[in-house]
Amino acid sequence: MNPPDHLETLTVSLSDGIAHVQLNRPDKANAMNLAMWHEIREAFTWIDETPDSRVAILSGAGKHFTAGIDLSLLSGIHADIADTCNGRQREKLRRMILDLQDTLTSLERCRKPVLAAIHGACVGGGIDLICACDMRYCTADAKFSVREVDVGMTADVGTLQRLPRLIGEGMARELAYTARSFDGSEAHAIGLVNRSYANAAELLAGVGELARCIADKSPLAIRGSKEMISYGRDHSVADGLNYIATWNAAMLLSDDLGEAMAAARAKRPAKFRD
Repeated sequence: MNPPDHLETLTVSLSDGIAHVQLNRPDKANAMNLAMWHEIREAFTWIDETPDSRVAILSGAGKHFTAGIDLSLLSGIHADIADTCNGRQREKLRRMILDLQDTLTSLERCRKPVLAAIHGACVGGGIDLICACDMRYCTADAKFSVREVDVGMTADVGTLQRLPRLIGEGMARELAYTARSFDGSEAHAIGLVNRSYANAAELLAGVGELARCIADKSPLAIRGSKEMISYGRDHSVADGLNYIATWNAAMLLSDDLGEAMAAARAKRPAKFRD
């Protein structure tokens, strides 16, 4: 399957098992308009369904990762939900928020690992977006902010649910209540990102190397690992142990296991099916 080439706000490529999704509104600092929200979900659904896509990198074109939700999307809400009935109007708004949430959940739903490569600004909705990724990496001078309180709203598409699990409740509260900016070095120190790099070129090179390492592994084992870690985040240890027992009862005796053992005996790199 070829990458979708009709997208207006993203570019999607696939090479050697690595899909690269790039936010592509550089003249608007990659602000997330309604079209981008729809296309993010389409792109990651495509990655999930494409066998030769084993891992994904998410980055931004131009000077910034993303400036967050495009204000035009917020200003157009009143027209989109207009109704003479107050109850029906509020139901439309609720469904709109749930749909935006589902766009970001599509990154978690995607069975392939998603690595965010962040440079420049990553604010507001950008934090929601990266929190749904498997891992995050950035440049040291990247600028982050949970910005929603500064525009008079409560973040509602994932930051307040996912960020505390990444950096701890106390720090998440500080960032959400103050909307203060913090750089890539602090993002690394508090655990929001796994690693920071000196510049964008080193960032993409480093993330690319990690993606290549993941792409070389058993796709079935990688997908299972993502499933188990995500499940374990929201369930008890006992639930997680029960689930992995059932999962491996179904998935363990695979061609990938046989290939890994054969490669080890022959002292050669393993070659796994897509």
